[in-house]
This record gives sequence, structure tokens and C-alpha cells, in this order.
Amino acid sequence: MKSENFKILLVEDEPDHAHLIMRELKKSWASNTVDWVDDGKKALDYLQGEGEHAGNDISLLGMILLDIKLPKLNGLEVLEWVKNNEDTRDIPVIMLTTSADIKDIEKSYGLGANLYVEKSVENFVKRIKNIGMYCQYLRDSENED
Repeated sequence: MKSENFKILLVEDEPDHAHLIMRELKKSWASNTVDWVDDGKKALDYLQGEGEHAGNDISLLGMILLDIKLPKLNGLEVLEWVKNNEDTRDIPVIMLTTSADIKDIEKSYGLGANLYVEKSVENFVKRIKNIGMYCQYLRDSENED
């Protein structure tokens, strides 16, 4: 997979948060596509190529940005499915959540999350920009090979 082509799956039920995340990611790098779903069931449909995502090819999926508090299936259930599935277990998952509960943090890392980012007003935009810079780094380092 060429990193300049990789897609990001954003799983976020709050439209304002989703638009903020996508806006800040776009400011940080412009070539990656962000696909957005608004509940845990749609995330699994996306990852399995089912329902409205029938035939979806996840071979270009390079990152999942995942909220914990989601309708239908919560983010921890989605994370557990991702990390237990052979086709998706190596995709980096970044938990983006308003929860600062230590149990959520421990559970996220215990299930295999790569990073846990609290959506606090003070640092949220900066952290999204850092994720964007990380994607830029991945793209640049692959282009050097």
C-alpha cells in the first residue's frame, strides 16, 4: 500500500466533531481520503464490505479514528473486532473520545489501540494536526524508499 493513497476511516457519531476532525486533517495533509461513518455497526459494515458498503475494498485503509461512545456498537466493541480480525488487526486505531475515564483508557490499550486521544477543547485540534503530520511522515518516508 502506498501511504499517499491510504484511506482513513473516521467513526464518529457527532457531526460537529466529525467535521472538525476532517477539517483539521485536511489542513495537515490533503491527499488522504477520509471515509466517515456515524455508528459502530456501520463501521463493521465498512470493514466487512457489507450493507451500504458492499464490495468495499479495505486494502487501502491505513488508519481508523474511533470514538468510544457510539450508537449500536460502542467503540471498544469495534476495536475488539478490528484487532481480532486477521484482515484488519494491523490497521492502526486511534481512539478519539471525550472520556478521560482511566478504565476506558486501560481497556482501549488492552484491546490493542495504538493511541488514545481525549477530545478536550484545549488540545484536540493540536492532536488532530499531529495525526495529520504523522500521516505526512508516513507518506514522505515511503517515498524515500
